[in-house]
Amino acid sequence: MSTAERQLDATGKQRDHEIRCMQRRVLLETLANELPSGTIRYSSKVVSIEESSHLKLVHLADGSILKAKVLIGCDGVNSAVAKWLGFRKPAFVGRSAIRGCVYYDHGHSFEPKFFQFFGEGVRFGFMPCDDKTIDWFFTFSSSSKNEEMEDSPDKMKQFVLGKLGIIPDNVRAVIEKTELDNFILSPLRFRPPWEILRGNISKNNVCVAGDAFHPMTPDLGQGGCSALEDGIVLARCLGEALRDNQSMKSEEEYKRIEMGLQRYAKERRWRAFKLISTAYMVGYIQQSNGKALTFLRDRVLASFLAGNLLKMASFDCGKLSAS
Repeated sequence: MSTAERQLDATGKQRDHEIRCMQRRVLLETLANELPSGTIRYSSKVVSIEESSHLKLVHLADGSILKAKVLIGCDGVNSAVAKWLGFRKPAFVGRSAIRGCVYYDHGHSFEPKFFQFFGEGVRFGFMPCDDKTIDWFFTFSSSSKNEEMEDSPDKMKQFVLGKLGIIPDNVRAVIEKTELDNFILSPLRFRPPWEILRGNISKNNVCVAGDAFHPMTPDLGQGGCSALEDGIVLARCLGEALRDNQSMKSEEEYKRIEMGLQRYAKERRWRAFKLISTAYMVGYIQQSNGKALTFLRDRVLASFLAGNLLKMASFDCGKLSAS
């Protein structure tokens, strides 16, 4: 099997947009460092949620209980809060991804752009984060191979190298130089977009955000960005709802919180629907190994796909404050 590189050139308004890659670890650490010490409780898995008047009691795996006036579920793909709101477990799309990060002590020679290669039912891509670090991914149609590789980074590495086919040596070296500790395998899941349209994004003083709200395949590279969008819109909606609340009674505060979360859900529903749908469509077309779709992808849809990738990233969620 040979693997071919395809140039995804966007046209029109998206043509001059740049793409930047940031490691999730760096993003999380940057956000966490802005919070007061002790704000975050790590390794605190939510096991159940209980109602107590206008409060929500959040039961954690260690036996402790948190009392919350507002409960915002940012607890990932397998969200306990999303389940409480009535969402079903995200669906498996039939593909899995092996991802990693490689560090070059003396720097790499790649340009700061997105590289992508296609093969028979597989896709490999990478992008420099800076002059010494590269993030990469390899997606493939899942099989029994998953179970064999799940706890073996060495098998993951050999599997990827065996599927890359004929590619430049410096590209193959991206995988070869990756330390085994930096390999991770995960099945790709998404929330069917019609569930976003019909489901409860918020209920009373509870809502979801990020992967708990709109888990999607990683084909747009917008998982972290869309979660930040959620945070800005949610903060704005709650801030406006609770403005001038010094003399507010408990009942009125509860109602205002509910209204703020409803406004957030309304503002984010269609954006989440489009993100999930576009990510699934882009991934399905790009990874297809059927002759017809492969021809369309390589000869007809390249600019369309590139345009959609950048169009979904080019989104203005407004300012944090409405004032």
